[in-house]
Parts: sequence; C-alpha cells; structure tokens
Amino acid sequence: MISGVLYALLAGLMWGLIFVGPLIVPDYPALLQSMGRYLALGLIALPIAWLGRTRLRQLTRKDWFTALSLTLMGNVIYYACLASAIQRTGAPVSTMIIGTLPVVIPLFANVLYSQRDGRLSWRRLAPALALIGFGLLCVNIAELSQGLSDVSGWRYGSGIVLALISVACWAWYALRNARWLRENPDKHPMMWATAQALVTLPVSLIGYAAVCLWLSIQKPLFTLPFGPHPALFIGLMIAIAVLCSWVGTLCWNIASQKLPTVILGPLIVFET
Repeated sequence: MISGVLYALLAGLMWGLIFVGPLIVPDYPALLQSMGRYLALGLIALPIAWLGRTRLRQLTRKDWFTALSLTLMGNVIYYACLASAIQRTGAPVSTMIIGTLPVVIPLFANVLYSQRDGRLSWRRLAPALALIGFGLLCVNIAELSQGLSDVSGWRYGSGIVLALISVACWAWYALRNARWLRENPDKHPMMWATAQALVTLPVSLIGYAAVCLWLSIQKPLFTLPFGPHPALFIGLMIAIAVLCSWVGTLCWNIASQKLPTVILGPLIVFET
C-alpha cells in the first residue's frame, strides 16, 4: 500500500505542471493547447507501442473503446476546459475548484465501488475529506482575494463553469480507469497508459486540424500551425505530454491497481 501512495504522490506532482502551461502561453487558445499536448503524446507513444506490441494485442475491441472514452473525457475535454478556465479566472480559482477532486472521487467511490473494494466508514472518511477541503481553502484564499477586479462577470462565470466541467470529466475518468485496472490485474499499467496514449493520436490530429481551420477563420492574424512562438509552444507541449500525460498517467495507473479507489481519490490532493 505504501508503494501505491508513493506512485499517487508522483502522479500528483507531474499533473500539477498542467496549471503552468496556459500561463506560459496565454495568447494560445485552450483548444489548440489541448490538441497540441495530446498530439505530442500520441506521437511519443508510437515507438513505445511498437516495443510493447505483444501486450497491446491482448486488448479486446471493448478495451480499446474504453481507452478511447477515457482519453476523450479525462484528457482532451478535461484539459481543454481546464486550460480555458485558467485563462478566464486565473490559476488559483481553477486550482481550488479542481482541488475538490480529492473529496468528490472518494465520495462516489465509497458509494459505487463499496461491494468490490469494501465500504469505508463515513465517520472515518468525513474528517479526512473535511481537512482536505479546509486546507485547499486556506492555500488559495490569499490568491482568491486578489486580481479579480479586472475580470468581467461573464468571462469569470464561464471560467467557473468550465472548471466544474473539468471536475466532472476527471472524476469520471478516475473512477472508470480504476475500475478497469482493478478488473484486469493481469494487464500491466504501462500497457494501459500506452493504449490510452495511442488512441489520442487520431483524435488529436483531427482536432488540431479542426482548431487550425477555425482559427484561420476567426483569428486570421494568428500564426498557424504553431502560433506566434512555435519553439516555445512545441517544447512546452512535448514537456507536458511526457511529464503530465505519460509519466503521470503511468504512475496513477500503478497506484490504481494497488489501492482501493476510495483511498486513492484523496491522494490526488498532491496535484493541487
């Protein structure tokens, strides 16, 4: 169990980097950042998939469909909404909303997966979740009281909604991903991370082309296909893809096989 906690800690540290990306390239649309990140991930996964092709052949069509749905909800849609929320509200507000995941995930896990993993007493769970929530509020309260006067009500409100959608997407991802890994203990977590990375390639390739087409119409002055700072953008997308998407997902998958979901959920607090 200790090793599972350590892997969850490492995953959280890697995922925490995604809050920095939108602030480094604030003039890049969130959708372009999202598709760029996962396009880089899909390309990086190709040589890894070739080396692990024997294990990947063990996956059924249903498994690949599950990997695709996890990728869409937990990666593409989640990151697009999060990046846009950060640009609209700032990192502190979005971070605090995403920070509710350590509370949301165990609540649902204790209800949905109690027969498989065993139910954790609400009396024991509630104090831990309350402390996490209070800690997140204390960490972010200083930033929340600053710098909001320059943001319009509509832009700020839409950012809040997008952050809430991000919470819903990733909560579903964490629960469904953990369920698959617990139901398939014979499947290696690296193989499952590779499968999810592979299915992002066609999705992100189509998505990136669509975003570029949309930008060419809506923002004709925006430099395509890599924006006004191509070297910075490409380097940032590769770094986020490797550290956040690949290493982070691999560590989280290992932790998901080692820990019950109701215990795993609160550990995502390491991200925030």
